[in-house]
Amino acid sequence: MAASTISLTASSFTISRFDRRARLPMQMTMRWTVHESPLGPLSVLAGPAGIRSVWFPGEAPTLDAAAARPMPEVAAQLDAYFAGELRGFDLQLELRGDPFQKLVWERLLEIPFGETTSYGAIAQSIEESAYPAGIEPYRRPRLVGATIGRNPLPIVVPCHRVIGADGSLTGFSGGLERKRTLLELEGVLQATLC
Repeated sequence: MAASTISLTASSFTISRFDRRARLPMQMTMRWTVHESPLGPLSVLAGPAGIRSVWFPGEAPTLDAAAARPMPEVAAQLDAYFAGELRGFDLQLELRGDPFQKLVWERLLEIPFGETTSYGAIAQSIEESAYPAGIEPYRRPRLVGATIGRNPLPIVVPCHRVIGADGSLTGFSGGLERKRTLLELEGVLQATLC
C-alpha cells in the first residue's frame, strides 16, 4: 500500500472573529472542488499543506465559490480507487485535530486495503500514556470510536475499515450503506444483490 504523506499543522496563534486581517490569509490559501464518485458528489477541501476535508453529499458547509479549483491529482486518485486500481492514496494531507485525534487517524492509515480491524484493536495499539488522564481501559474503544467519527478525511483516511468487535458494520459518517459499498469495493464483503 502506498503510504499517505501527512502534514500535521498546528496553528501558532488564535484568530479572533473580530480580526478580519488575521482570517484573510487562510481564506486565500483554501481551495475546494466537488468530485463525482459512485458514492455521490464528494466535496474536497484543501489548505496550503494538503487535503483537509472530504464530505459526502449534503454534509459540506457553504464554501466560497471564488475558492473552487480543480484538483486533478485528487480526482485521478479517487477515480483510480473507485475503479479498483488504487489500493492506497499518495496525497498531501493536512490533518487538523488534537494530538490524540491525530494519533488515532494515523492508525487508520496503517490498516491495509482489503482488511478491517476493530475499535478495540486500535484502542489496544495506542500507548496508555496517549489517553486523557482518568480514561478507564474499558472506555478506550469508545473514545477511539468517537475520534474515528470525527475523521475529516473519510475514504482517504480509511475509517470505513474499522468494524465492530463482532464483525458488524458500525458507525460511518457517510452512512452504513456507503461503508458497505467501500468494503465491497475492497473485497472485504461480498456484494449484496438487490
